[in-house]
Amino acid sequence: MRVVFLGTGEIGVPTLKALAATAFHEIQAVFTQPDRPAGRDLKMRPSPVKVAAQELGLPVFQPEKIRTPEALAELRALAPDVIVVAAYGQILPKAVLSLPSFGCINIHASLLPRHRGASPIQAAILEGDTESGITIMQMDEGLDTGDMLFQVAIPIGSDETAGTLHDRLAELAPGALLACLDLIGRGEAQRQGQDDALATYAPKLARSDGEIAWNESAEQIERRIRAMTPWPGAYTFVTLGDARKILKIHRAKICEASGEPAGTVVAADDGGILVAAGRDGIVLQDIQIAGGKRLAAAEFLRGHPIALGAQLGNAG
Repeated sequence: MRVVFLGTGEIGVPTLKALAATAFHEIQAVFTQPDRPAGRDLKMRPSPVKVAAQELGLPVFQPEKIRTPEALAELRALAPDVIVVAAYGQILPKAVLSLPSFGCINIHASLLPRHRGASPIQAAILEGDTESGITIMQMDEGLDTGDMLFQVAIPIGSDETAGTLHDRLAELAPGALLACLDLIGRGEAQRQGQDDALATYAPKLARSDGEIAWNESAEQIERRIRAMTPWPGAYTFVTLGDARKILKIHRAKICEASGEPAGTVVAADDGGILVAAGRDGIVLQDIQIAGGKRLAAAEFLRGHPIALGAQLGNAG
């Protein structure tokens, strides 16, 4: 098949490479978001998909909006049989959806109809799901509402972070897509409509989603820490000396109830920093003060003592 690939995020890179390696499909071009400022120096940086496409020697287009007449003309000239979409970051208009003979198919990182939207990986961990997966979906004008063509599931580990689940799903996606394209090419793809009654929505994350609400249960807090790793990062506030600082939490575990008010530091020793939650407690194991290094809690305490009874969070 003649394929145009639309993608931006890292999750699409393994699939792009797998498509390029197969003899059954020909990638006509790659469309990705324009270079954006990133990092502390805010230098203009290409998307991971652009970097991979250039390494593969593929033509790259970076329209600010895919719906512009210029971008649509470029797509029409490429005459793709199918457009493959993986974390592209733009909503496709009907003019694009209807352009290829086999339409546009999307690689979505959840078991649809659960977790439609921009942050399905984080949502699966936040909600305590026991499994996630890849859904290959025939795109329509709705938000992740199109018919499902192919689906494959994997279990979510008890210590899974959004980062580790992302990487596992990224490696799962190429096989799912190639199998689906094979079925489409042979006219054997079975379209299954989504049950809207079972649908959930995972909106785009903001940095504020990483803030810990200590009145939540320890189970909810521990899941948030894993779901927000590596971005936007789970955090709370702590008083060190006379200053109130952001404390980033990389790793933690659930502990039995302490009986103290939520957010209270109950213990701070070589075993970590035990903080009371709305139910049970959380032991902070790996933490980082703003501008500092990631440290084991015991090592952090040697340079930044935290008094028993101290209150973490905005209420402190």
